[in-house]
Amino acid sequence: MKKLILAAIAVMGFSAANAQDSGSYGFSKGNILLEGNLGFSTNNDKNTDVKTNSFEFNPKAGYFLTDKFALGLDLGIGSDKKKVAGTDADKNSNFNVGVFGRYYFLDLGQRFKTYAEAGVGLNTGKEGEAKYSGVGFGAGLGINYFVSNSFAINFGLTDILAYDTNKYKGGKAVSDFNANLNVFNNFFSTATFGLTYKF
Repeated sequence: MKKLILAAIAVMGFSAANAQDSGSYGFSKGNILLEGNLGFSTNNDKNTDVKTNSFEFNPKAGYFLTDKFALGLDLGIGSDKKKVAGTDADKNSNFNVGVFGRYYFLDLGQRFKTYAEAGVGLNTGKEGEAKYSGVGFGAGLGINYFVSNSFAINFGLTDILAYDTNKYKGGKAVSDFNANLNVFNNFFSTATFGLTYKF
């Protein structure tokens, strides 16, 4: 809920600041898309005396083959640290690189552009001392809100499908599959927030 409220405040603020801006919003064939989502969270559970800090950064770049469809590359960098009182912190890290396709299928007024996106990538990471590598696939929905002709706020709303399989060094593969067929159930519960620039 906090994410949704903060995103709404940001949209209203940018809208007011750019009320005089006019023009055509959206993308055209040949445009280049640059986008980034940055996240940080911290949790301190006084009942269990467990402290957790996590960080994620997901930049991506895409090229529009048509006015509606873009292909591109994305990266994912993440880490988290969990510390229980009196013990050393458990540290986990992950990195992924992949390709994605994005299709804009619905305009909600002039500034809101709704899209579907699917991507596949390679994953590597470390959980404590255990290293792993694997592949992943995901498909989801999102919205861009254009603050100006070239700058937008991005809302990654929900994942419809997600699949990962990772093999740990010296161990067997671990697979995870999730399907959210009822996309309108808790639509904003997994939302991500970022910035989009086109040129």
